[in-house]
Amino acid sequence: MRAARYHGDHRVTVDEIPAPRVGPTDVLIAPEYVGLCGTDAHIVDGEYRSTPPITLGHEIGGRIVEVGSDVRALRVGELVSIEPHYYCGVCVSCQTGRPHMCAERRAPGVHLDGGMAELLVVDETLAYTVPGTDDARHAALTEPLACAVHGMDRLAPDSGMPVVVFGVGPVGALLIMLAERAGLGPIVAVEGRPARRDLARRVGASIVLDPAEDDLHDRLIEASNGTGFPYAIDAVGSVGVMETAIPALSRGGRFLIFGVAHPDARASISPNDIYARELTILGTALNPFTHRRAANLAHQLPLDELGFGDFPLERFDEALAAQRAGSYDKVFITPQKKDRP
Repeated sequence: MRAARYHGDHRVTVDEIPAPRVGPTDVLIAPEYVGLCGTDAHIVDGEYRSTPPITLGHEIGGRIVEVGSDVRALRVGELVSIEPHYYCGVCVSCQTGRPHMCAERRAPGVHLDGGMAELLVVDETLAYTVPGTDDARHAALTEPLACAVHGMDRLAPDSGMPVVVFGVGPVGALLIMLAERAGLGPIVAVEGRPARRDLARRVGASIVLDPAEDDLHDRLIEASNGTGFPYAIDAVGSVGVMETAIPALSRGGRFLIFGVAHPDARASISPNDIYARELTILGTALNPFTHRRAANLAHQLPLDELGFGDFPLERFDEALAAQRAGSYDKVFITPQKKDRP
């Protein structure tokens, strides 16, 4: 079968590899759409630790084509989304309800073979049916949506209060959708690209600002009804966002770091300000126990407002360039479709 394989040293090739074998509790998936996200770019750039050679792809939507003899709840033909994490089950984090903090966690597409292939085998516990839709793109988007749901759980916002989201890439857009469903308002988006400012409006932002504006801080305070934001989200992974967002928080405000910053990035913030205004800075990682909730939500959100770009396996390099350039709101690899000359 064909697969997009990362070999280390920034090198990805489409290779012929053996089809995976199906064990008693496994399901065999034919991935139809696999999201290409920032993590994949970081892996190829050597900025995110992986174990090459591996098949890339962890945002996976596809159909079941075979089930193992002991599979209990899934059937051939069902559309599923993959929750891409295996945990050790024996460490302190796993045994205290925080498996996403497991130091031995292994993820398809990062440490194990992932979904950018014609076939993928996973344990049945990782395959989630996606109700209310027959669109495999929605199934693939369930993984980042599950991460966004966890982020909103961490932020724990109260309805009726304002929020600002910095960055309107695909995950920023998902966070805006969730903020609207949670009854937050006004929802303010800060985004540099005009097309993505338009996207922010389409998915629920009521005020959209350009970060290049000279008076951005004053505009933010004005947009928050004059008191600062009780909630701010960095969906970029940027030192500049952190240094802009924290001064725009209200007293008692919470700042959620969702975007993945470079490991060497360092921000300048005032500990006294955090103390005096009783601010909270939160991290959020992965999707612990939120994938089912995200799968149930997917058909209820305006996911099709995102502009999609689809690429077959053979055009992986072109797809990665499009992802880096932001040519589409969301880029997908389509393993079942072959490139046509």
